[in-house]
Amino acid sequence: TEYTFQKIATEWHHVKEKSWSPAYARNVLHRLEMDVFPSIGKVPIEEVTHRDLIDVFRKIEARGAHEVAKRNKAVCAQIFSYAIQTGVAARNLVADMKDVLQPVPAGNFPAISSDELPRFLKALRSNEACMQPVTRIGLRLLMLVFVRTSELIETPWSEIEDEASDWIIPWHRMKLGKRRLNPIKKDHFVPLARQTRELLAELRELTGGGRYLFPNLRDHSRPMSNNAFLKALERMGYKGDMSGHGFRALAMSTIKEKLGYRHEVVDRQLAHVEKNKVTRAYDRAEFLDERRAMMQDWADYIDSVS
Repeated sequence: TEYTFQKIATEWHHVKEKSWSPAYARNVLHRLEMDVFPSIGKVPIEEVTHRDLIDVFRKIEARGAHEVAKRNKAVCAQIFSYAIQTGVAARNLVADMKDVLQPVPAGNFPAISSDELPRFLKALRSNEACMQPVTRIGLRLLMLVFVRTSELIETPWSEIEDEASDWIIPWHRMKLGKRRLNPIKKDHFVPLARQTRELLAELRELTGGGRYLFPNLRDHSRPMSNNAFLKALERMGYKGDMSGHGFRALAMSTIKEKLGYRHEVVDRQLAHVEKNKVTRAYDRAEFLDERRAMMQDWADYIDSVS
């Protein structure tokens, strides 16, 4: 029998998955299928070289997924260790590779890339059955409207008019409006795509009787914790790879790359403000019509790759 890398990796995965959560087991296999097997899966494990592995990891890094590269490297190290213990490899190549990966950029919120969106949506679908309905809707809304997590979970129902096609977030709830020095007193305009309105209608059935869209389970007079979404992403197997804030980076890159919208239109929807005061004073462009079209196109795109 030819012991290819993929054969040994699959065998290792089968042994390990009994001690893992189903979501984590799926995600480890997904990462291998997407990033590792296409390059070295068919190569006999004894013939895999350092260069082969470095090429695999550099390719992942090239799309900005540094955390994914780090995790795949750790998984490959475990696969080689298993291969040695089962007598089909003589050495663990990954153990020698101390300095080949770029350090994970500090301060960046974890975010998946555009190309990883279909896989993420598949994982979301398969995990939704065991999620709280409010959390499931929240993650979907975060992806569709890509506001900051706090701006979504602190939203009172009074801001969401029944069946309205737009949502206005008052300036004092926005990040730049909360600044002590020179707060920017500018309400934020969020066009609501058809899919977003449907989710809000579903959410209204669940929490519409209270103050907040996302009430705290123990105390309904307060909004839910920021951690609810992070925990859901963790259970999906995306700990360290995706965050609530990551939906903003995902939307920015995908809408520009895949839908062809101009940077300034997406940037305005992200509520980023020109840092230069003089430029800001002259820059009154809101691109509202384009933003309305863009938000519907984004929702349709998510459906199309689901």
